[in-house]
Amino acid sequence: MTLPAGWTARRPILDDVPAILAVVHAADTFAIGYPDFDAEDVVASLTAPYVDPSRDSWLATDPDDVVVGWSTVDNPTGVGREFVEVYVDPTRGAVVRAPLLARQLDRTAERAAERGLPALTVRCSVFAPERDWERDLRAVGFTLTKRYVRMSGPLTDLPVEPSPPPGVTVRPVRSDDEADLREFHRIHDVAFRDTPDHEPLSYERWRARVGDVTAWDEWFVAEVDGVPAGALQSSDQALDRQEGWVRSLSVLPAYRRRGVGAALLRRAFACYAGKGRHTAGLGVDLSNPTAPLSLYHSVGLRETRWTDMYELVVPAAGV
Repeated sequence: MTLPAGWTARRPILDDVPAILAVVHAADTFAIGYPDFDAEDVVASLTAPYVDPSRDSWLATDPDDVVVGWSTVDNPTGVGREFVEVYVDPTRGAVVRAPLLARQLDRTAERAAERGLPALTVRCSVFAPERDWERDLRAVGFTLTKRYVRMSGPLTDLPVEPSPPPGVTVRPVRSDDEADLREFHRIHDVAFRDTPDHEPLSYERWRARVGDVTAWDEWFVAEVDGVPAGALQSSDQALDRQEGWVRSLSVLPAYRRRGVGAALLRRAFACYAGKGRHTAGLGVDLSNPTAPLSLYHSVGLRETRWTDMYELVVPAAGV
């Protein structure tokens, strides 16, 4: 699929970060109501360990040489499926969205061949206002695979944290103790094994992916009668909105429905509130049987928006 006459596509470089950010801000504001990226996020995408922008990313420019679209691939682990992102300025970049998607799918076929795989699964997210994007995906064979719900709740006038259930204690992870970090990783890995999309990650790769955490006091371990049973990982991804964000909540199967998850959430919310955050939030995969919405409702969270995930299996180049 080609671009209209006078429009061009080229590979991005780091000097393009301001122009890319302007496009992403326009796209995010249309999709979710506010900018959700900063310059550091763009740089991180262009320098990610499994992304080569000279092969895996494109910029589209209009006849005045203004950047109106950016596409890239996201695969933070280097294994499993690929996530393709296509951002366009909604006021003038709609015509480049389908051509950029086509380029990314061609590159996905090449990436599959380079990894010696018969095919790769590609996923793309669609927010509620993005009906044209949804049509573009369906037109090339993508199908809806799941829905995520974003939930949020206020931290102002937060009730005093209740005592955990009998036998349950919650403490911060011991960031200077590798054994405790390994136990945190094990809990997360085991807890998510019964979910459809779980992709196991070794401790070493998980630790490298986590990187340098600046707020270990927002990561918690729950114990039941002294045995580690649950873990909560926080993220700083929503600090610009003064929101504490739960990146993952993990409870081992043998300890579910015993108040462990709620105790972890309440401790995290109290921590966020103590730092002056206004709200707490998290995302829920509605296909995950271990994460009932009733748990999140019980701690004061409510649905604020949804995101659909579309999927396509792309055969390797040459297959």
